[in-house]
Amino acid sequence: MREEHGTSSEQETLALARTFAGRLQRGDVVALQGELGTGKTVFVKGICETFGARQHVSSPSFIILNRYEGMDESNRELLIYHLDLYRVTSRDEIFDLGYEEFFYGDGITLVEWAEQLGDLLPPKRYDVHLSYAESDSHRRITIESFRAPVVPAISEQRMGTQ
Repeated sequence: MREEHGTSSEQETLALARTFAGRLQRGDVVALQGELGTGKTVFVKGICETFGARQHVSSPSFIILNRYEGMDESNRELLIYHLDLYRVTSRDEIFDLGYEEFFYGDGITLVEWAEQLGDLLPPKRYDVHLSYAESDSHRRITIESFRAPVVPAISEQRMGTQ
């Protein structure tokens, strides 16, 4: 599923992110891409606000990872991991982060500059691409959902009912 949106202010980008966050569940990964200044961190901020994260949301460009504590719809603690891979220069740095713990864990993982991951991106994820539109204040935001293919059960494979 692919959606196209346009925003004309930071407030509209925050509002879109809050709406989008309503579909996120534990274990989801959001891969954010776009040029510098297109609003990736603003989008992250809107998601974190939706889950009631009390910490200040900022781009972790120099430290690579921020962790925010929020609450899910059942009022259970929900950890939100915010990675910024702008300064990452090698796959070894990504492996050193222990990325699998975040991608396949119980929290929600938000990754800025996700294109740095290449084939390490999980097959089940949301891709959010932000770009400049007709003026500096306008943004085009594309949201695409990727879901892992369903593998038939072994008994279905033997019976030929794929």
